[in-house]
Amino acid sequence: MKYCTKCLIPDTRPDQIFDKKGVCNACSSHELKEKINWSERQKELDDIIQKIKKIKNKWNCVIPSSGGKDSTYQALWAKKKGLNPVLVTASTCDLSIVGRKNIENLKNIGFDTIEISTNTIVRKKLNKISLETIGDISWPEHVSIFTAPIKFALHYKIPLILYGENPQLEYGGPEKSLNNSILDRKWMEEFGGLIGFRVNDLKENYGFSSADLNIFEYPSEEELENFKIKSLFLGYYEKWDPYRNYDSAKKNGFENYNGDLEGCYFNWEKIDNYQHGIHDYFKYLKFGFGRATDQLSYLIRSKKISRENAIKKIKNLEGNFPKSYMDKSLIEILKKIDMSLEDFKKICNRFTNKKIFECDQGGNLRFDDYGNLIKKVKY
Repeated sequence: MKYCTKCLIPDTRPDQIFDKKGVCNACSSHELKEKINWSERQKELDDIIQKIKKIKNKWNCVIPSSGGKDSTYQALWAKKKGLNPVLVTASTCDLSIVGRKNIENLKNIGFDTIEISTNTIVRKKLNKISLETIGDISWPEHVSIFTAPIKFALHYKIPLILYGENPQLEYGGPEKSLNNSILDRKWMEEFGGLIGFRVNDLKENYGFSSADLNIFEYPSEEELENFKIKSLFLGYYEKWDPYRNYDSAKKNGFENYNGDLEGCYFNWEKIDNYQHGIHDYFKYLKFGFGRATDQLSYLIRSKKISRENAIKKIKNLEGNFPKSYMDKSLIEILKKIDMSLEDFKKICNRFTNKKIFECDQGGNLRFDDYGNLIKKVKY
């Protein structure tokens, strides 16, 4: 396991490539953004918007929305551009109190909002199966944030879906994906929510019906051919800035979490769902880093913190067993998916990467005095 010489990203991150100087492609793409002609890209987007605005429809733009800082910024941006957006929220399994407040805030400041929720029984089973099988409790959420908006857009003949950042550009990915403006099935299958499970597999192996999983199925090629929809990354057309997004959202009623957020450096991301703590902990078990690494690495690239200071901060933020998240105990969070703490710990051990963490001579994982795993490689 090696770390980027500029930020804190390890080479265990999927799709991460280091150059000869030991610099990750997230840092390299950040430097490339300084050379992009943003005015030219903005003009390209403005031309698309002008054509969209000529289409007669109640709504002419879908914003996939969690109620977070980014989707709040996107909604405000779209309205400022003269679009009439509808916000489509694929509800989480365990929506937090502040998450609900932020969804309601978007309604209160003048946005039409559609919330799409699968029934509780199906969602609970999916969360449990995805945690047990692929070590990702958030798989249903990661899929539906992409499938629900496009299904809604097809049904109401809305020509534009406006997503936020391109994750490959912001956090690192293959070179061919860095300048991608379009989110389509190909992107979904390579980088997005279609990774991990196939809906047909869930039907065949776990007894779900087509009706149970309808919201998680991406539209067929035939459906997409019948009505052309542009699904675009706003982050391709303008320089993405989480701080700017947060500041804009905050001025328009967005609430951050009032306290320290487990596993995070910021308290204004990952606040809509109590299951985020579990998701990020499994990321740490599999790859040796979590959400705080992404956040502090962004700050290093933006020259808001030195790598040395970031290393000091990360030690107290990541790798702690997720006993609670946003003041909700792990036992209460697990109860939502009918899982015991004992079974959860067994799943944790099964997905822990023993190449990254220390083991005793018998191959058993070692833990420190606080019950946390011990990394083999330090920064």
